[in-house]
Amino acid sequence: MWIFFTILIFIAAVVIFFQLPGSKTMSEFRDSVDSSITKIEKQTDVFSEEDLVALPLPVQQFFRSCGYLGTPKMSYMKATFRNVDFKLSDKKTIKIDYVQYNFVKKPERFAYIDSSLICIPFEGFDSYDNGIGSMKGTFAKVIPLFNQQGENMNRSCLVTILAECFLVPHVALQDYITWKSIDDTHSEAMISYNGISASGVFTFDENGEVLSFKTSDRAAMDMNGSVRKAEWSAVYSDYQVNNGIRQPKVLKAIWYYPKEDSVYFNENQAGVVIEYY
Repeated sequence: MWIFFTILIFIAAVVIFFQLPGSKTMSEFRDSVDSSITKIEKQTDVFSEEDLVALPLPVQQFFRSCGYLGTPKMSYMKATFRNVDFKLSDKKTIKIDYVQYNFVKKPERFAYIDSSLICIPFEGFDSYDNGIGSMKGTFAKVIPLFNQQGENMNRSCLVTILAECFLVPHVALQDYITWKSIDDTHSEAMISYNGISASGVFTFDENGEVLSFKTSDRAAMDMNGSVRKAEWSAVYSDYQVNNGIRQPKVLKAIWYYPKEDSVYFNENQAGVVIEYY
């Protein structure tokens, strides 16, 4: 009987622990974000035509048609997703809440994933800080599942920042990104930092809205560390006006594997809320 009650107490304690807010992974995410925010110098400038002179025509058209000219230049962005489809593997898709911060002055990006597996908390923390990229996963708040690092991860995180530069457009004007004209609806961009470079091609529509970014410089890395060769794309759609600025409401990420394409992030097309600071 005592054994039975001990097991019940243990189970109750575990359930309560899972329900408590906060975790080591969340604290690491918050500490990283807060550390970067404290180093920010307040922006006082606005986007102007002078900023666009050296940019390819489709990039210039983006700033004009999406309403950024005359608006304040941002120091960082917060993007919030809720109830997003996320593929852990070819056979396993979960729902996640996802919050990310992208910073401008130097390429920094921090993202926190909140989800569950078999009703037990699953968390993820993606980061690119001081030229180092990492992707961590934690089960039941305390059990490490994976911690991917290395040159492939450094380049993958860096090119992700490039892919998202039009979500926080001040990034597109920074010296660590260089632009090359292709035609009226395509522009090539390269991002370089800490001795590593990555590049890809942006596609725009005739109105200047970004439709997609495609690259071969992002590693398709599984949780066990294995890497597959594939092209990767970030897709932007459903533009809506927010405080006078046209922003994409839906963002998806796709792997182009030899056998089939895989929409591994946001196949259900959940909306995103973008905030500038």
